[in-house]
Amino acid sequence: MPPHPFIEQATLGDCRSIAEVHVLSWQHAYKDILPAEYLAALSVERREAMWRESIANRQPQVLVARSEGGIDGFAAFGPSRDSGADAHCAELWAIYLAPSAWSRGIGRTLWLAALERMRASSFRSVSLWVLAGNGRAIKFYTAAGFKADATSAKDFTMGGVKLQEVRYVLYSDDQAVI
Repeated sequence: MPPHPFIEQATLGDCRSIAEVHVLSWQHAYKDILPAEYLAALSVERREAMWRESIANRQPQVLVARSEGGIDGFAAFGPSRDSGADAHCAELWAIYLAPSAWSRGIGRTLWLAALERMRASSFRSVSLWVLAGNGRAIKFYTAAGFKADATSAKDFTMGGVKLQEVRYVLYSDDQAVI
């Protein structure tokens, strides 16, 4: 029996559901960070097209968490997109769950399945980017062993709001290893 029976590789047929989870998750997770008008204007159709292209090109890899009700969440990962990153550095590009799936262990299961795939692909470290004000995500990532790289903070504007994102890296014995 596979270690994560409800975690599967995403297919092109999953793109609409992934996009719906993506938009709904943003609308809930970022409601105190981004303007309501910006979040309301997020397009499932545009996200669906984006995920369709990503899955067709297999970049990034995308896993979905399935339940009887459909797709509860997804994780996307691949080589680090950071300039100058080592070829053995993976990046968790995204991990989102439908709000109804929050705090049920599904995110952790998705993360562990993605980590297993990263290890199988010979990645030796993993990083991710998170919005500085996203306390729920920061709590999740730190519980998974990630540490903030405070020197990485980047400022940008989205939806008319100035934001900052910080890279988190999985460390073990002060070296980035997975």
